[in-house]
Amino acid sequence: MSRNAKAVVCRELNKPVVVEEISIEPPKRGEVMVKIAACGVCHSDLSATNGTIPLPPPLILGHEAAGEVVEVGEGVTSLKPGDHVVSSFIYMCGECRFCAAGRPVLCLEQGKALTTLPDGSVRTRDAGGKPLGVFSGCGVMAEYAVLHVDNLVKIDAAVPLDRAALVGCAVTTGVGAVFNTAKVKPGASVAVFGCGGVGLNVIQGARIAGAGRIVAIDTVQAKLDLAKQFGATDVLPGKDDPVKALKKLTGGGPDYAFECVGSGELAAAAYRAIGRGGLAVVVGVAKPGDSTAVRTMTLPFEEKTLTGSYFGSCVPRIDFPRMLSLYMGGQLKLDELITRRYSIADAPEAFADMESGKNARGVIVF
Repeated sequence: MSRNAKAVVCRELNKPVVVEEISIEPPKRGEVMVKIAACGVCHSDLSATNGTIPLPPPLILGHEAAGEVVEVGEGVTSLKPGDHVVSSFIYMCGECRFCAAGRPVLCLEQGKALTTLPDGSVRTRDAGGKPLGVFSGCGVMAEYAVLHVDNLVKIDAAVPLDRAALVGCAVTTGVGAVFNTAKVKPGASVAVFGCGGVGLNVIQGARIAGAGRIVAIDTVQAKLDLAKQFGATDVLPGKDDPVKALKKLTGGGPDYAFECVGSGELAAAAYRAIGRGGLAVVVGVAKPGDSTAVRTMTLPFEEKTLTGSYFGSCVPRIDFPRMLSLYMGGQLKLDELITRRYSIADAPEAFADMESGKNARGVIVF
């Protein structure tokens, strides 16, 4: 039986999001219906509304959520009603060479679930009966959502769901970039360009990894203040080119630098900033036409590396429980990440607050 629910929808690019009443059909084979408890308001959702991530509207937003399973489709044995789950926006076929090598973020079949479920269809319709796309195969900024079982990870029911939702993107993207992509070593020096939700998680990931010096760079003083709470040892205002100051502060450049904004210019700055043998990691998603220039000579002569990290190079079924274990053990800050909780009716305000930089993370609680 179909269910009615409220959902946050992008109807037109560069227009405010709208809250609509939608209908959700029951899950089909290999699918699961989840009653969503909380959904983070992520910059990637904003990118879908302004064309930075080029997906066609109308689109139900949301990819960072947690909730309770209420119904499972045919063939689903790994989940049952009552289970608590976190959504994962990467589709993992489990068969391609990247999945087989334990790198599901690079799955060759990801294009199957950009605005639909993996079979190319959706279970969501608007009040007029027309189909609605779902962002990254999830569309979890709604009271109910149907996802493929491979886009869900079961979690410990003891974890509060509004906190658990954050590992579905921001936390895993940031901490994973430190743990999995860069493999930051104890005592190392780290620079973080951009201290939004992802940048703060890079900072606390570096702290947990035992980095000796963590330098936060941002143009907003409030974000620099937050960075100190999450483990930054030093802060630099990002209004002017901070590379010279960063090199002076770290004695020749940090061992690692993370770009967490999505800017080709900042990615270049991160690369310039690192010292000899250093590693610059691009975590932010830039606009399709953006580019990054580096001095090619520095690659061999200084053995510097520029690389990317998508979703923290994670394996969701391993890394989600790992992150939540760190939280339950008091090492990972999740409570402090949530600046404000919103009702679904306040979704347009939540997006505006995110765009203005007011929140570390805003969360819609259902």
